[in-house]
Amino acid sequence: MIKNEKDFNEEVIIAVAQKMCLAARTAPKARGVDNLEIIIVTDKDILKLSAKMKEIGEREQHQTFIRDAENIKNAKCLVVIGTKTKYLGLKYCKFCGFANCAEAEKNNAICVFNTGDLGIAMGSAVAIAADNRVDNRIMYTIGRAAIDAGFFDKGVAVAFGIPLSVSGKNPFFDRK
Repeated sequence: MIKNEKDFNEEVIIAVAQKMCLAARTAPKARGVDNLEIIIVTDKDILKLSAKMKEIGEREQHQTFIRDAENIKNAKCLVVIGTKTKYLGLKYCKFCGFANCAEAEKNNAICVFNTGDLGIAMGSAVAIAADNRVDNRIMYTIGRAAIDAGFFDKGVAVAFGIPLSVSGKNPFFDRK
């Protein structure tokens, strides 16, 4: 039997994306509180997300969204990870700009520990992609559009996306 890698690379990319989701879920979190929402986006939903990114780019006159909207069309799938804001009840921190969690909550601030946890989760996820030699890149534009397009449950405040591809050259770098 002869198998061409093109016959199974999509299946393998999805399997790697699933492993990335598990790595993100098990990444360390402040006080052990898990506020992450993790999704895999494929097929027509990539095109819907691309359209939302283009819409944002045109509305905000932001070329990065427009460029990335075209770029993600090269992806077989996207791993998108977001965090809800839940306050840890700290009496003193000030990393969000407010004296404590009660003040932060009154002002709808985004908790730095939630975004820190998101960053650690993203690093864990892309490490899996790298270990499996799957082309990837972290993009905030994907996350912003995913939130705006309603891909997440209500309450997700910050998200980032990771497009995945297998090709001779990573299509997510050296973009125009």
